[in-house]
Parts: sequence; structure tokens; C-alpha cells
Amino acid sequence: MAAPSRLLIRGGCVVNDDLSQVADVLVEDGVVRALGRDLLPPGDAPAGLRVLDAAGKLVLPGGIDTHTHMQFPFMGSRSVDDFHQGTKAALAGGTTMILDFAIPQKGQSLIEAFETWRGWADPQVCCDYSLHVAVTWWSDQVKEEMKILAQDKGVNSFKMFMAYKDVYMVRDAELYAAFSQCKEIGAIAQVHAENGDLIAEFAGKVIYGEPIAASLGTDGTHYWNKEWHHAAHYVMGPPLRPDPSTPDFLMNLLANDDLTTTGTDHCTFNTCQKALGKDDFTKIPNGVNGVEDRMSVIWEKGVHCGKMDENRFVAVTSTNAAKIFNLYPRKGRIAIGSDADIVIWDPKATRTISAKTHHQAVNFNIFEGMVCHGVPLVTISRGKVVYEAGVLSVMAGDGRFIPRKPFAEYVYKRIKQRDQTCTPTPVERAPYKGEVVTVMRQDCTAGTQKQAHP
Repeated sequence: MAAPSRLLIRGGCVVNDDLSQVADVLVEDGVVRALGRDLLPPGDAPAGLRVLDAAGKLVLPGGIDTHTHMQFPFMGSRSVDDFHQGTKAALAGGTTMILDFAIPQKGQSLIEAFETWRGWADPQVCCDYSLHVAVTWWSDQVKEEMKILAQDKGVNSFKMFMAYKDVYMVRDAELYAAFSQCKEIGAIAQVHAENGDLIAEFAGKVIYGEPIAASLGTDGTHYWNKEWHHAAHYVMGPPLRPDPSTPDFLMNLLANDDLTTTGTDHCTFNTCQKALGKDDFTKIPNGVNGVEDRMSVIWEKGVHCGKMDENRFVAVTSTNAAKIFNLYPRKGRIAIGSDADIVIWDPKATRTISAKTHHQAVNFNIFEGMVCHGVPLVTISRGKVVYEAGVLSVMAGDGRFIPRKPFAEYVYKRIKQRDQTCTPTPVERAPYKGEVVTVMRQDCTAGTQKQAHP
């Protein structure tokens, strides 16, 4: 990306997760340099400074989508949104960073998969990105490669699957081994969770929940649609729940901090790709859209509907993700020294979501026809205006890979405290020297008790 010009965002309400304040934001060299009232005296702007008027608008940290699958080879096809088109769509929706997944086949090197995904993404991304790496099998090699990825490659999160048996799923013993290694190397363990018995054993652990835009904005009643292609468009794993009250229930949990951050699981397949399962629904490639729609859907269902304020919105769409994955305060906050990933947001404007107008490559949209209050007017990526008035101004390769260090304080501070609190402490006491009764044994045949003799 070429060196961005200086920007001044004037007169907007700057919204962080903990505070809203009317202030100007001065951006130089892709970084926030000043924040405060009346940073530019009245009069003409000096040469090289562009002024963006944000009066009456909100100025938000750019969104962070924690869960995408761009150009993912899966179920006999490849997701149609590649890293170029998918990240363009993200920017159009107010998201300035994605976290995608490098997913090795069973027996494949984790490092090899990571380098493969870097090779796909680096020349194409239009916004910043990072990579989770999946653990799809277990061995001493996998354990060692997790350590190398965390220490040398900027990966601090690993995902394990409880689904997709014989493809990505790991057994319980392997899952525990991977969890243990994550803790040892300071990484975040992520779980595609569909094992209820094992999930119950997570009680008391440090856990963060991530609903996706699809589960917050729609439901599984579409699976009963009489048009096959309509129903197929919504097929994903795990499936959307058929209870239409589920999105509202999940939004309440998100608003009240029972759930923490949001992604999309953006993994798009066109109708003709979904048709691979026209005679067997288990062969329909799993995946739906969301990377462009997430911010507006959450504003509509969360803020506009009165469940959360603008500060909580920033927390669940950006800040919490930055904290969990050790990107904060470089990402997820508008503050001096932070990356200038910024969205000028109009909370009163509306837009109708449609496949006819979205920037995603897929030929349908699971939120088709939804009217959303809350619209990104301007998206700024590292100090450059990349989306304005409906027009994208960005090129493939403008984004960059963002390495993440292990032992994120937001997570591991809690883990350390929990371990200190929960570690058993021995009690020093003198041995018991009193009387001990004689053990009685049960005679099962006679139904009587007999005294045991030494």
C-alpha cells in the first residue's frame, strides 16, 4: 500500500468499547497521531491534509472478523470468495481485518499448510489479516510445529474440530493433548464444538463464546423451504437452529457478555457448487456469507433493537477480538499510536441487504431483503480511505499479514489467576492415632454381614 496522506476526521463521536466522546482524529503514516477537540484551527486545511467531516456520525474502530474461510478447498469444491474479493467485501462492510484458517489435511505438516495459506493470501488481501491454524491430527511433530508457529510464525491460536469425522475431527485424547500444548506455548485453543459431554467438562475454564452473523441474523427455518436451492444456500456446519427465537436469544447473551466476540464463518459456495448435493444433502458444501454483512446485522439486531449500546457494539465487533488474539491496542481501539483502521458510521442510515448489490462473490445472500439501520459511510485501512460513498479504492496486496504474539494478557492473566486459585494446597496435620473400627464384609449369598478377621 502506498504511503497514505494525512487525514483529519473532524467532529465525529469517537466510540471505543469503554467511552464515547466527540473528538477529531488526526492520522499520519497509517497511525493515529492525535485525538481531541478542535485539532485544526478554522480555515483552509494545510497542504497534504485531507479533512473528512464526521459531524453527526460515529467514528468506530474497524471491525475484526474472527472467523473466515476464503478460497477454502472443501467438500469437492473451493469457496468462491477468494482473499481478494472477500477482503474487498469486508472493507465495504466496515471490517478492516479478518482472521482466516490454515487447515491441513490429516498427516500434513501444520507449517506447510500455514505457508500455503500465506501464499494464497499475501498477494491478494485488500485488508490486514492473520491466520489461525487447525490441528486435524496429533503426533510429536504436530506438537513441535505448534510451538514453532507460536514462537516464530505469528500464530497464537489453534482450532480443533469435534465434527467432520475422518476429515478434520480429532479424538478426545488428541483434543486434550492439543489443549495442553496450547496452554504450554501461550496460544488460544479454539473448538468447533459439537460434543456435548466434552463441552460440559469445560465448566470452570476460561472460555470466550463466538456467535456468527448467520446465527444472530437468521435461523434454520429456511431448511424447510420448498425451493431446493433456497434451502441449500443455508446449509452450513453446525446447522442453523430451526427455532426462530434463537437469534434473539443469542443476541441477548452477546449483549450481556455471556458471549464475547463475533465472526461470520464466511465460506461461500455458489448455487451450482451447492448442487453437488442435489441428490444427497450431506454432499452440499457447507458454508454461508457474512463478511460484508456482519457489522450492519449486529447493529440492526443489537443496537437498533435496544439490546446493546454503541460501546458494546464496538466491543463485540472489534475490541474483544483484538484483546483475545493479542492485537490490542494496535487494533480494536481508536487511540494515539493505534493503527488507523477506522469506520465512519451513520447510525441513522439504512441499507437493504441483497445479492444484487453486495460485494461478495457468491450469487445469493442469506440475509436477502433485510433492512439494516447502521451503515458504513467511509472505511479507512491503516490510514488510507479504501471505501467511500459506495466506491472501493483498493488493490490486491494492499493488506498485510499481522503476526500475533503468544500469551495474550487478556486471556492468560485470567488463566494464571484461575490456576493460582484452583491449585490444591496441602494441609499439614499430625497423623490420626485413635481407634479404628473393624471392617465388615457383606455375604451376598446369605444376606448377612460377617466380621473380617486378619
